[in-house]
Amino acid sequence: MSPSSTEKLGAHCESPEATVKTIAASAEESWPTKDFGLIPIPKRLRYNPIKPFHFGILLNVSFGFASTFIVANLYYCQPLLIEFSKSFDVTFEEVSRIPTLVQAGYLVGLLLISPLGDLVRRRQLVLLLVATSTTLTIGLTVTTNVRVFEALSFLIGVVTVTPQILMPLAADLAPPERRASALSVVLSGLMLGVLIARVLAGVIGNFTTWRVVYYMSIGVQSLVLIGAYLMLPDYPSKNRDLTYFQILFSMAKYAVTEPLVIQVAIINIASSACFTSFWVTLTFLLGGQPYYYSTLIIGLFGLVGMLGVLIGPFAGRLIDRLVPWYATLIATGLLLVSQAVQTAA
Repeated sequence: MSPSSTEKLGAHCESPEATVKTIAASAEESWPTKDFGLIPIPKRLRYNPIKPFHFGILLNVSFGFASTFIVANLYYCQPLLIEFSKSFDVTFEEVSRIPTLVQAGYLVGLLLISPLGDLVRRRQLVLLLVATSTTLTIGLTVTTNVRVFEALSFLIGVVTVTPQILMPLAADLAPPERRASALSVVLSGLMLGVLIARVLAGVIGNFTTWRVVYYMSIGVQSLVLIGAYLMLPDYPSKNRDLTYFQILFSMAKYAVTEPLVIQVAIINIASSACFTSFWVTLTFLLGGQPYYYSTLIIGLFGLVGMLGVLIGPFAGRLIDRLVPWYATLIATGLLLVSQAVQTAA
């Protein structure tokens, strides 16, 4: 064998360690080092396929914290509707459109923005969403026009989908043995946000003005934004071979190929409508005759929601022991009973 042949053979028979180093060196050149091509990513948070990022309890809790105070944007308004009516000098019927528009915007965000989590780097997406919602909230604090407030509320609902981006990211970053617990922490943070938003808004709105509630919201969202920049690891997109419209088409295709998904969606739409209508109308019921409760008391009614957060894990275990159809039937029956009691009362 000639010397040149030996050299070529040796080049193809590198040790595994040398191969790993070669792959790492070639891959490192393509790792993004800046967010949006402008803002440097902290070196320890840059994506490295050779050395995966450690998903510890601190990062997991920070995901839950972010979910709590981002999803709270959807519910701050509910105990403040009477205050809005007085401040903007409009009727209860007009201000009741505010929570409806927030939820409508949330639906649009779930349909049109959440799919971007499969197409782009999620660190950048989260930073952009939080920065946008924080900026829009500034508008809520300064406007004196109810129509502008409604439009901004809708847009805030659109960009309040950060928890839906963080949950699959937590599943990707967490080791397999911790995946379920990691998701439960983020989901618990989301449920806590639904509860704590009403309580905070009611307490703050009672002792100051409703605008201070949104000042507070700007502050906590800014903390989330800073924390996301300093703690959220970069992660590549998962479906580079798909386009945005292909993902939307695949979602629409489920309407034909997966009837069970459509049934679940219809059930969730109906139950969410009952949930929202209860909390919105409760504000007017408690604030009017014969109760005339303060914003503080109306906000504290949100503590009732703590029961749902507490029994959630136990209800999940019970449902695991039942046939899914029976569990859905029982839950729907209880919802109908609660609506009948609410209507009769």
